[in-house]
Amino acid sequence: MKGEFLPGDHGAALGLEPPAPEAIEDCALRLIGNSPGMQKVRELISRVAPTDSTVLICGESGSGKELVAESIHAMSPRADKPFVALNCAAIPATLIEAELFGHERGSFTGALRTREGVFERANGGTLLLDEITEMPLDLQSRLLRVLETKRLNRVGGSADLPVDVRVIASTNRVPARAFEEGRLREDIYYRLAVVNVELPPLRNRGEDILVLAEFFLGELNLGNGTRKRLSAELRERFMRHSWPGNVRELRNAVERAYILCDGELNLGDNEMPSLRAGEGASTDPDGIRVTIGTTLDELERTLILATLRHFEGDKRRAADVLGCSLKTLYNKLHAYRRERHAGMN
Repeated sequence: MKGEFLPGDHGAALGLEPPAPEAIEDCALRLIGNSPGMQKVRELISRVAPTDSTVLICGESGSGKELVAESIHAMSPRADKPFVALNCAAIPATLIEAELFGHERGSFTGALRTREGVFERANGGTLLLDEITEMPLDLQSRLLRVLETKRLNRVGGSADLPVDVRVIASTNRVPARAFEEGRLREDIYYRLAVVNVELPPLRNRGEDILVLAEFFLGELNLGNGTRKRLSAELRERFMRHSWPGNVRELRNAVERAYILCDGELNLGDNEMPSLRAGEGASTDPDGIRVTIGTTLDELERTLILATLRHFEGDKRRAADVLGCSLKTLYNKLHAYRRERHAGMN
């Protein structure tokens, strides 16, 4: 039934009213958790969101920096305008200037037409510069000028173009260390960090771990019409784990358990290698980490489950990418479930 409150939903853990399926997108903007660190983060967001001040968000990879930026935008007077995010670490140094400020036709080889940069695309709204410490220092200097003057020049252009953009930046580095390493200009730091929001790592948010796990499972249950639950064993394992990949790792763990299990979610070490004692997890959502000594069978299992996570459980798309038939993929998943049940008996 539409809007049914399914077991495993986040509402019970938070004391909220059961959310309807169409409310999931709104729920995604909430920073879930009642730990002191997250209460402080929410308080800062509520204070800075109505303003036009720049914000610097600091936190480890996977801790939810983009979610904080989205929440600030959603609670601001610019909420009905564009929210644009640029990962500075993902753009080659030779292209990032044009990506930021746009370029004129013929300004460099391959510039076949005039193109707006992210500042112009975010005009009137909010621009998130993710991993700002990966931006070349000379571009940080030019960025400072744009922030101060609210005007820019496209690459190859001469006209000053006005821009009205609220800038939020984020980094997974400690700013003081970034200064020492020559990754961040001090002047750009002080211009960006009018308000500095520091996200605590998940390992320091013990009381939030199961609340978040229930929230993620609730999304899956609502989206698929299921009633799956976290087992007591999996809850205990989640509470023992140090979560080096933070909230992103926890979400992936819940999704993996959801795919593999029927009814009550429980995983053995083979299904959840990142939860083995003393073993860290990769924070790259599009990659897997392989330890020397991993068998081919274990590697195949890890690759299959990672591909399913990437395509959000869409088995047909996963099978296409893996180069196998849908029937073969189903057979593999059934075999993994049989092995897990056999190991529990």
